[in-house]
Amino acid sequence: MKKTPLFTVALLSSLLFSGISLAEEVKVNGQGISVEANKTPINAPKNPDAIAKLPAGHRFAVPGKFTVAIAGLNNPPLTLFSDDNKTVLGSEADIARLVADSLGLQLNIVSTSWEDWPLGVASGKYDAAISNVTVTRERKEKFDFATYRKDSLGFYVKSTSNIQSIDKAADIAGLRIIVGSGTNQEAILLAWDKENQAKGLKPFTPIYTKDDAAQTLALQSGRADAYFGPNVIGAWKAALTGKTKLVGSVDGGWPKAAHIAVTLKKGNGLVEPVNIALNGLIKSGEYDKVLNRWGEGVERLDRSEINPPGLGD
Repeated sequence: MKKTPLFTVALLSSLLFSGISLAEEVKVNGQGISVEANKTPINAPKNPDAIAKLPAGHRFAVPGKFTVAIAGLNNPPLTLFSDDNKTVLGSEADIARLVADSLGLQLNIVSTSWEDWPLGVASGKYDAAISNVTVTRERKEKFDFATYRKDSLGFYVKSTSNIQSIDKAADIAGLRIIVGSGTNQEAILLAWDKENQAKGLKPFTPIYTKDDAAQTLALQSGRADAYFGPNVIGAWKAALTGKTKLVGSVDGGWPKAAHIAVTLKKGNGLVEPVNIALNGLIKSGEYDKVLNRWGEGVERLDRSEINPPGLGD
């Protein structure tokens, strides 16, 4: 008996009230996306320059492998399960594979929770986290970063909502907003809320949920007014269901731009070879193939940087 993908189960459970069936293809940011077609891996050749920079005698979490923590496994186009309920698909897995190939290592993806990756990377349990992690001043104290995508955050509301725009602090006063705990988007909302309360405006209420189905139900049932998170995830859901709409976007490093990065243990010597690998992939075109096939070309970077300014800098 063929197993139903967890990705499909979660989306179906969140859409039961809508009567909308899943589309075989989704169009996001003007790009048609086929999950079926995207099951075919994109690989890259070894990058001698990156391999030459690997620290001598470095002990990888699993010898000969690049062990990568990826969280949030029902957040397409970033992450989702394949038909076997084990294989991780999405742009994050694709980027991880390209980096591993470039370093001459076998990819070993570990699906985990968002809360787990910091300790896992710091302890050496994982060689890296590739999980939509934004560069922040605070995180740079403990980790090294090699950037690979712009961080764009979006505010999404129910398609029938009266809310027309959320793009500044005053707009969130009194709202109930779904946001991930410990994320940079939460940090932005908390900073806005502090500003609002100093002006005598109503506080916002953060709503923390564990999965996509709970987020969707909270928004569609009226228990939440808005969702604030990675724009590509919100755009995917809006395109798939037609039940939500974008009402505002913010740079992930508000009030400045910030970038998503491969996250590595600070000072262990891996950030330079990973950075060289990413820049090689940008130059050769495999990087663009990954972003474009998942509808993320709008978040393309011209080059990867090591520990650039981020949220809080």
